[in-house]
Amino acid sequence: MKRNYWPLLFIGIFGFTLAMIIWTIKSAVSVPVIEDHSFMKKYQDVDENYNNIMNSNSSFQTKYNFEFFINEKLFPLTTEDIKYSQRVIEKKSLNKNLLKIGKNTLKVIVIDKISNEKKDVVIDLTVSKTISNDSDKILTTNDFKNEDKTYISDFEIKEENNWIITGSFIVDGITGYIYIKTNAI
Repeated sequence: MKRNYWPLLFIGIFGFTLAMIIWTIKSAVSVPVIEDHSFMKKYQDVDENYNNIMNSNSSFQTKYNFEFFINEKLFPLTTEDIKYSQRVIEKKSLNKNLLKIGKNTLKVIVIDKISNEKKDVVIDLTVSKTISNDSDKILTTNDFKNEDKTYISDFEIKEENNWIITGSFIVDGITGYIYIKTNAI
């Protein structure tokens, strides 16, 4: 009697395919998932309310002068970096090398455009690595020293990496958002 080995080939292909499916699922489950919290919201909320966020920024900028200092470099209320990949930032951005290994300082000042008075601010910021959230620096109003309505905070970075500074500033019920991509050297 002559043996037919074709069924064994199909069983082998089926077994190999099943093993690859199981391996793929195990590999995918073992990789950590880092949820994006741009503007201190889930990405679904940012996607759904992006126009509202940008309109809120416009309202904030028409009413207040905003000064945000990262290690003595002044920034406006900007969200421009959200459009760019980290590689573009590394090659073309003016925001390169803002942070340094060790102590860094943030300073926030909000001034009313009509009265020229400094305003009280509710601050909610995160300084986060681009690849994981294990080194996130979450800074709230309580983490800032209030010196005559000039808010100053120090934080430490321990490794050279790409970083994102994102958050919100609330003054008299109006929210301004910031998003800056940079790196630490």
